[in-house]
Amino acid sequence: MSKRKKGNDALRLISLGGVDEIGKNMFVLQYGEECLIVDAGLKFPDESMLGVDIVIPDISYLTTNNFNILGVMLTHGHEDHIGALPYILDDLDLPIFGTRLTLGLLEAKLREHPDMRPRLTEVNPDKVLNLSDNFKLSFFRTNHSIPDSVGVAIETPAGLIVYTGDFKFDQTPVDGRITDYHKLAELGRKGVVAALIDSTNADRPGYTLSEKEVGKSINEIFRLSQSRIILATFASNIHRIQQVVNAAVRYERKVCVVGRSIVNSVEIATELGYLKIPDGVMIELDKVKETKPEKMVLITTGSQGEPMSALTRISQSEHRQVEVQPGDTVIIAANPIPGNEKLVARTVNNLFQLKADVIYRPVSGVHVSGHASEEEIKLMLNLLRPKYLIPVHGEFRQMVACSKIAQKLGMPEDNVFLVKPGQVMEFSEGQGRINGSVPAGRILVDGFGVGDVGEVVIRDRHILSEDGIVVIVLAVDPEKGTLLAGPEIVTRGFVYVRESIDLLDNAKESLMRAISRINGVEMQEWNKVKSRIRDAASSFFYEHTGRRPMIMPIIIDVPPKEKSGQ
Repeated sequence: MSKRKKGNDALRLISLGGVDEIGKNMFVLQYGEECLIVDAGLKFPDESMLGVDIVIPDISYLTTNNFNILGVMLTHGHEDHIGALPYILDDLDLPIFGTRLTLGLLEAKLREHPDMRPRLTEVNPDKVLNLSDNFKLSFFRTNHSIPDSVGVAIETPAGLIVYTGDFKFDQTPVDGRITDYHKLAELGRKGVVAALIDSTNADRPGYTLSEKEVGKSINEIFRLSQSRIILATFASNIHRIQQVVNAAVRYERKVCVVGRSIVNSVEIATELGYLKIPDGVMIELDKVKETKPEKMVLITTGSQGEPMSALTRISQSEHRQVEVQPGDTVIIAANPIPGNEKLVARTVNNLFQLKADVIYRPVSGVHVSGHASEEEIKLMLNLLRPKYLIPVHGEFRQMVACSKIAQKLGMPEDNVFLVKPGQVMEFSEGQGRINGSVPAGRILVDGFGVGDVGEVVIRDRHILSEDGIVVIVLAVDPEKGTLLAGPEIVTRGFVYVRESIDLLDNAKESLMRAISRINGVEMQEWNKVKSRIRDAASSFFYEHTGRRPMIMPIIIDVPPKEKSGQ
């Protein structure tokens, strides 16, 4: 990439994810040949991505250009902000900056990748990072559904850029650490060129309730319950776990955590001092049966109905150590993420079938969001007073709602950038515009494979899941180009063979006719032969069944000595 004169450079702000979607947050600030990355998250696959484990941003723009990347700044420890790092650090050996809990959660993730030795630097709201002449970072405390969240203010030659991270304004946070209002106001007085603002709840009027309201509901459930309590929540929601522990202490219950991710989060948060658990309250899973049910509370994963989570396996009677007993109180302390509604409903139905009392509806008061609603977004905009707004962390409808909020406050519609992944925003001399795009998209992670599953593979998986596969095997003389045996037809997921003998016999006859029309020379060009067979079989099966299975012709090359038995 050619060098450019630093004085003539605009600041380029690029989202590689986290806009027009929930999750996969990753933002790049580029000035000349220097870059700063803010967040590097994943998203979970939707139901169309068959077999895919997670989705991460496409970082080819960074790996194919000779940029001087100064590092990755992490705003908090949720998976949609840190989860991509284990998959991109092989390609980008970078310093990583984050708060104490954020780095603690990241280190736990990276233990599964022992070859990685990341350079971690702890930051806090009182620290200033001078990364270069072009990037100076300061921080402000925010409230979210995980402790130690920060927003970041980035001083650049093109002006001040502010990224709120995920936030809400909680006047009574569980840990007593309120948002740094004075710092936000100070940034506004300095002059903010552009602000990237969390738009997740922009389409919700009013204010988001305090996390302490959940504590009140949990206390009331504990006070009234005469049975064992099982509560499912996000593993990273340390504040909610703290309130469950507090209620357990008040009503003299023992606590056990179930599920690897939540066990890791509790261990890390306790070790770093973010979770306070009195001695004697926590017990191991193998001691649960020794405790009276009415004196027991289990905190578990599975609030989103994830197939392999603890609560899902418990609801299906597949957990080795925990069984639902009639009368158990099960609390699902989360709202379904869009796309997870069916999974959560299935878990709830299973729990009811096991005769549990399930508390799961939003009106039950056992969950509040960690994201700002309309009035809080107004407050953030009034404090920062940015010239330009980029709504982030939301689907397009939520980004539009955030734009309308800004327009109510007097911001011109043209000063709101509703961008998609890869679009480039440029800022220079106080002016901003959208100018072109860079490669961006999604990389699918399936098992140990990163990026080896693409759209073609997903399409094939859909065909296999809907109409099955038909394998057609031929044996051919490679010298004469003649058919020696076959075609033999093997099917999976297409028809029940024992009841479809006539169909498959007729298919063989149709294929024999198609093969007979291929001359000896063409028979030696196997790609053409496979194409003819595929077309003939596809037409036959669609005409007789109305289905379009995947057709896979296999041609076996039989050498002369094998034919003669030598």
